[in-house]
Amino acid sequence: MKNQDLCVSHRRGIKTMKVLVTGATGFIGSELTRFLSSQGHSVRAMCRSKSNIDVLSNDSVQVCWGNVLDSSSVKKAVDGCDCVFHLAAYAKNWAKDSRTFFEVNVTGTKNVLDASRQAKVKKVVVTSSAVTFGPSNGVSVKESDKRTAEFFTEYERNKFYAEELVTDHAGNGLPVVIVNPTRVFGPGLLTEGNSATTMTQQYLEGKWRLILGDGSSVGNYASVEDVVRGHWLALLHGRPGEKYILGGENLSYNEFFRVLAKISRKRYQMIHVPVWAALAISNVVELRARWFGYYPLITPPWVRTFIADWAFSSEKAQRELGYTITPFRKVLQKTVLWLNQISNKSGR
Repeated sequence: MKNQDLCVSHRRGIKTMKVLVTGATGFIGSELTRFLSSQGHSVRAMCRSKSNIDVLSNDSVQVCWGNVLDSSSVKKAVDGCDCVFHLAAYAKNWAKDSRTFFEVNVTGTKNVLDASRQAKVKKVVVTSSAVTFGPSNGVSVKESDKRTAEFFTEYERNKFYAEELVTDHAGNGLPVVIVNPTRVFGPGLLTEGNSATTMTQQYLEGKWRLILGDGSSVGNYASVEDVVRGHWLALLHGRPGEKYILGGENLSYNEFFRVLAKISRKRYQMIHVPVWAALAISNVVELRARWFGYYPLITPPWVRTFIADWAFSSEKAQRELGYTITPFRKVLQKTVLWLNQISNKSGR
């Protein structure tokens, strides 16, 4: 299928698309749903019964109740849609039953792919994660790099398995593309998937003073607006079976907080937590979670994740999709302004 077949615009009087978004009430999903609706497309949001659909905030969005683990409800949601954005995932740092990661991230993806094939949709975009490529070793990771490191977390492992499913379906003729966002942040839902913004909020309130290790570990920070546009561009121009890293700038923790201090004009004495101490604390927290059911804020696998370097290159997405990167400082300025505004409204 030619890319221009997907390039429809209500502004030109051309028929718009009917698009399904799974995970529409999540951080990226809600912003993507809002973007698609603003472009005049007919958006169907697949939501679980416990989802807060108030975040969709658009009467034109059709809510389709269901669960990606229920193949029949997935088929119903996909039916009649031109394209599918699959963002639904279990993206938390812990689950009482570790099988949850496989069930939602792998089985759920399989159900969406099978239903999309049966419905003969024109294009599927599956949202994975940049962590599936593994940590970097002094050089920014690209899509062509093969993973050699062991998996840190069950989330990482099962998103990797889900990508293998996608690749198999693409090889069998399904027009499906994978996008791999990095650490996405910016104005939007303050969920676990928007942890960098939550950390920024706590810093502004004087509640966050911690830096893991010596602060030299590198992460890649991407604007949620850039990532949303990247999803759209992947739908228009992404080659079936290909992966595209949707990232931003690579910064160490020390650099992140240095820029944040300058922008916010709030300078705090940061405390560097030794890795051994973080691991010890996280072990206790995880044991407490297993014994008493309390959700842990951090676990040992995630401590090991955050002390590794995660530098990425989005050159392929820029070249093939037309993806653009907003400077980190500009995104952080916008985020700080937004956080201050909601803080003033809440009277904090």
